[in-house]
Amino acid sequence: MLYPPTFEQKLGFDVIRQILGSYCLSSLGRAYVDKIAFSTHAPEIKIWHDQTAELKQILQFEEQFPSQDYYDLIPELLRIRIPNTYIETEQLSQLRLSVSTIDSLIRFLSERKEKYPALCCLADGEDNFSLTAPPLLTDLISRVDRIVDEKSEIRDSASPELNRIRKEKISLLSSVERRVLQSFKLARQSGWTPDDAEITIRNGRLVIPLISAHKRKIQGFMHDASATGHTVFVEPADIFETNNEIRELDYAERREIVRILIAFTTSIRPDIDLLIQAYKLLGQIDFIRAKARFAISIGATNLIHSSQGAKTFIWHQAVHPLLLRAHQKQNKQTIPLDIALNHDQRILIISGPNAGGKSVCLKTVGLVQFMFQCGLLPPVREDSEFAMFDKIFIDIGDEQSIDNDLSTYTSKLYNLKFFIENIDAHSLFLIDELGTGTDPSLGGAIAEATLEALNSKEAMGVVTTHYSNLKLLAGREQGIVNGAMLYDIKKLKPLFQLKIGKPGSSFALEIAHEIGFPEQVLKNAKEKTGKSQLDFDRELQNLEVEKHEITQKSTELKVADDFLAELINKYEKLNKDLEIKKKEILDRARDEARQLLDNSNKIIEKTIKEIRESQADKIRTKEVRAELSEMKEKILKQDPPDKNNIENNIPAAAKITSNQIGSEAPPHRFQSYFNDLHEKLTNFSLTLDLRGKRVDETISLLQRFIDDAILLSIPEVQILHGKGNGILRQVTRDYLRSQKEVKSAKDAPIEQGGAGITVVHFRK
Repeated sequence: MLYPPTFEQKLGFDVIRQILGSYCLSSLGRAYVDKIAFSTHAPEIKIWHDQTAELKQILQFEEQFPSQDYYDLIPELLRIRIPNTYIETEQLSQLRLSVSTIDSLIRFLSERKEKYPALCCLADGEDNFSLTAPPLLTDLISRVDRIVDEKSEIRDSASPELNRIRKEKISLLSSVERRVLQSFKLARQSGWTPDDAEITIRNGRLVIPLISAHKRKIQGFMHDASATGHTVFVEPADIFETNNEIRELDYAERREIVRILIAFTTSIRPDIDLLIQAYKLLGQIDFIRAKARFAISIGATNLIHSSQGAKTFIWHQAVHPLLLRAHQKQNKQTIPLDIALNHDQRILIISGPNAGGKSVCLKTVGLVQFMFQCGLLPPVREDSEFAMFDKIFIDIGDEQSIDNDLSTYTSKLYNLKFFIENIDAHSLFLIDELGTGTDPSLGGAIAEATLEALNSKEAMGVVTTHYSNLKLLAGREQGIVNGAMLYDIKKLKPLFQLKIGKPGSSFALEIAHEIGFPEQVLKNAKEKTGKSQLDFDRELQNLEVEKHEITQKSTELKVADDFLAELINKYEKLNKDLEIKKKEILDRARDEARQLLDNSNKIIEKTIKEIRESQADKIRTKEVRAELSEMKEKILKQDPPDKNNIENNIPAAAKITSNQIGSEAPPHRFQSYFNDLHEKLTNFSLTLDLRGKRVDETISLLQRFIDDAILLSIPEVQILHGKGNGILRQVTRDYLRSQKEVKSAKDAPIEQGGAGITVVHFRK
């Protein structure tokens, strides 16, 4: 049992879940992170710890452990269970890569069974994938390799029919290219093409750019025209039929590929359940690997599991993991905690000054114990010993809490009532500032009676307080012990160190004197306090000064920890909100620009078509131009985009414009939209040359190029990266896979550059 329902949020374990998720390589591992649960079964917890400790050792000392291609193919495997379904090429490539990773993992563990026995136990049981099953995986890898090449493309040799089709298509393409080059050479020599014209592709066919005035000099089919109408793209008539044959071969090629994929899928369908088990094993390894990485980051260790149930635990050098990570980023030291509880000292009452570390100590106990029973390695010294609890109860709600959840005295009473009614000898309870929130004399009395009741049930607990009557309770009640958060009374600085056996002082009078509180008021306060109380506090002070001195200057910065952490959280939230707002504005701007672009392009295409059909009839041309001018005026009269969103909030690089219609300047700010888009359409090149570029330059150029192509509704572009070592090609492919608007990205046909060029198709 865990109490309250917000237990994880109160202690900060929800943040640890997020960290573990970020360490996972796949959704398979993240699914296991979501399933982390508190356990009271000691053998189960020990196995979890041993597995994490073994993988931690692997990450630190082994070099051959597979840590890539952790793809989740379980959804795809479940889908292709249905007869006549088939796996697509992309998923087939991911299947090959991830199965290869699983195979490598199994071989790695099989060769080291004695060294990593806990990890090898992952394969034990009827529902788990056995370490003795690699032949299935290696056979599957071989079968996929016969179908798919290293570029994730279907091999020519996947079937004789596919090989025949592709050879015939290559032959026809070569013939088409040769004849197009001849026609293009003639057109260039005759001055029919623009000066910088090159053979290009429209609608999947090779075409020749011609100046509009010479468009009838070469017989053929016109596929497209430039935005200005000065250039048309013509497919020569003598290759038209050949291109149709090539198109039919494309269809035949796709049908043959589908047939090959169906046959392959049918062959693996009987092994799908076994493959799903293999992927579950991959997810478990990914999850344990994430726990191991987290353990390394906080210096966690595997340790002794108590055989005495919930009767004793001894922690050495324990630290709060989240506080430790925050301090690591700030190059600050984290003061560790030493604590021991047993049957004779079940309940620890921690006292000391404000901002002295009492609450941090309490939360460290709760979070580290919870981590331990959730199967995470705890950040303590390896000779520490943990107890096992069936129930953990916490009452944390003060100004220093992570959630800033200020509890009323009434809610605290409800919590204490729940504790008394449900706690037993196998429970751990943590209470911060017990008794506060009401009249001190009454609150102290209720707190004292509550502790006596909890102690009678032989539960273990840690309590923080300022009440003197609770400090004195340790001398009367068997099982209760005092603890003090130490303080340097000379420098009036907290030491953040816990000392068990003596109560702590609040140092109220000393702190008041240090800040310049009126002396007469302090004198009056001392008289009201009484000599016995002052002697009690003075003895505590002397004991602390004698036994503890500050050894590092970094402890002087502890007071600012909470303030700095708050500033960091505020900054990260503000930055996240700004990024979300920026994306929303950019998306809205792109949508508005695309709409303007679509409307403008339709008008221009209609105008060009009617002028062409009128065969340059002057009267009809004049009428068409008048209609175009009228449509321009209608567009200009539409409500302009919101000035604040478009002009003020959108960066200049993201301000997208539409086609300029007509020769006269629009009367308001649509002018800039039309002019900018006109320039983009005129200057846009369908090919991006990345050869010789650095990787950082490649990413920047790719982003601008792909964004422009999408916004201008370009259906297909080419990226020239060369072959070389394949680095630029890999960077290009990785970036394109991250863009949801990209439908496909494949190598160009061999005769057009092959693996040196990536052809990109966009979604409509």
